[in-house]
Amino acid sequence: MGVLLAIQPWNFPYYQLARVAAPNLMAGNVVMVKHASIVPQAAAAFERLFLEAGAPEGAYTNLYATKEQIGRLIDDPRIRGVALTGSEEAGSVVAARVGKNLKKSTMELGGSDALIVLADADLDKTVQWALWGRMNNGGQCCVAAKRIIAVDEIADRFLEQFKTELADLKAGDPFDEATTLPPMSSQAAADQLNAQVGAAVDAGATSIPLGEPIPTTGAFVQPTILTDLIPENPAYYQEFFGPVALFFRAEGEDEAVRLANDSHYGLGGSVFTQDTEHGAELAERLDTGMVFVNHPTWTKADLPFGGTKRSGYGHELSTAGIHEFVNNKLINIVPIDAPA
Repeated sequence: MGVLLAIQPWNFPYYQLARVAAPNLMAGNVVMVKHASIVPQAAAAFERLFLEAGAPEGAYTNLYATKEQIGRLIDDPRIRGVALTGSEEAGSVVAARVGKNLKKSTMELGGSDALIVLADADLDKTVQWALWGRMNNGGQCCVAAKRIIAVDEIADRFLEQFKTELADLKAGDPFDEATTLPPMSSQAAADQLNAQVGAAVDAGATSIPLGEPIPTTGAFVQPTILTDLIPENPAYYQEFFGPVALFFRAEGEDEAVRLANDSHYGLGGSVFTQDTEHGAELAERLDTGMVFVNHPTWTKADLPFGGTKRSGYGHELSTAGIHEFVNNKLINIVPIDAPA
């Protein structure tokens, strides 16, 4: 198609650039990339790596663009498509501008993935995966296991073990190998997450803070589980970007599926069970772009990545990502017979 504009987030500052650049360069496009403003060094370093690797100049271009300049770029007819990974708010603004210009776009936005624990799940292993799924990258991940839904038969045991694991997290310097609870990306992000927890409690949720008190310096947030959430509580439908897990009990599998689907988001999800065939059947009922059985939602180069609902549209990675910004053009050679 030509020149693409990519707008990328901070939370995986090198990988996010690779996953948008590689598939589109394979397809023959070139990319101009506006990275997140809080990782300018990563943005510059990635462009240098391309040039050092021998890529043609202009195949990948780093931009330090303002919001106003991004709008002008979207309007420019030389830009043929736009790929954004970021927040729901940013996606709605950019998608509207792209749509006004009748251009192709992909939107990889927020998520509030459900991790469903069935009665026959291997509890010890499931708790470990739930901790990894919720706390990977300090919980600052679009496909983190943000909502944990356990069926009644196993809910109490799961919750107690999960609380123990969260309480054992050690806050500290992220360069220290002993640290298992890093700070948030910024103080503003920490303040926003703490405000969300406070608002959830004010609206009737129960907050369970866990572990040793967090450091008084640095953008840390206390690991927390929120329970007793109902749809009337605004937090029920919010994305919590950090070390806060929402916990739900389900009367049975049908209720677990209903709770999982009762979300504005549809990025990923997971089902934990020793009956993997049944887990796959349950996965088919989830209204999401991705479902993993016995593993939290994750991403690999050969797996298509994309969501439904307010998690956006389109795909990254795999052949699906390579084909997003191509023109499937028909050229049909017809014998020049006289019309009948």
